[in-house]
Amino acid sequence: MKKCSINCAASLAFVALLCLAGSVRAQEMPDNPGPKVVADQPIQPKVDPQDRDANDEVPKRIFWIIPNFMTANDQPENHEPLTPNQKYNIAWHQFWDYSAHFGNLIQASISQAANAIPHYGQGWGAFGQRYAAQEADQFTGSMLIYGVLPNMLHQDPRYFRKGRGSKWSRITYAASRVVIARTDSGKPTFNASTVFGQLGQASISMLYYPKQDREVSGILTGWAINQGYNIGWNQLKEWTPDLGAFLRRHSKKHKENQINDSRSPLTASTSN
Repeated sequence: MKKCSINCAASLAFVALLCLAGSVRAQEMPDNPGPKVVADQPIQPKVDPQDRDANDEVPKRIFWIIPNFMTANDQPENHEPLTPNQKYNIAWHQFWDYSAHFGNLIQASISQAANAIPHYGQGWGAFGQRYAAQEADQFTGSMLIYGVLPNMLHQDPRYFRKGRGSKWSRITYAASRVVIARTDSGKPTFNASTVFGQLGQASISMLYYPKQDREVSGILTGWAINQGYNIGWNQLKEWTPDLGAFLRRHSKKHKENQINDSRSPLTASTSN
């Protein structure tokens, strides 16, 4: 119980760091010593077809709602390590984003309807307690997983999207990121920040859940369920940019076809 209190206090203490801004490094493009070319006919470098998907735009929100601030394409320009302030900034956004509060409201409603954690009881007072518990879970989980532990263990809390290779290799890669993370120096390592962060969050929740519902088996069951959730969540991070790129290409092709149809002689003669 003392360890839980210490972890909770550490999480709250570090929130004060979130207002500090991270520095941005300017990048300069090297001069090209190659032959001169006509300005209106630039040479286009050959791109590996697989790299087209690897560089798809990563949306800041999945399905326009779910925050996706911690996802980046696994490309050299994204390998710069995050500063401690940037990690806490990600943690704060994970907690404070409007979608998180909306999700907690839904979870509290489902818990109330199913009478989960029954010793809360029923009624508006019980609903308020369930919602407050969800908010507390969100805060401690976000701070431990994306802020406190990544800084203590020098791990990068981001998900680095593979974006290339066979479909199966990408599916297994996304699933494996539940237990494999990346250090600040770019080396693979055990994902202690997520695994122990979620376990720590569940342990801290014992401080404010009803005494009758504080069971170790419940903590372990919830933790196991979260690992399955993380696998599915990583699949969304990996494949959502592909879906967005497909829709953009399809929309562009559809517009081009409409323009071509409007210009064709057959269409013009038919209209006359």
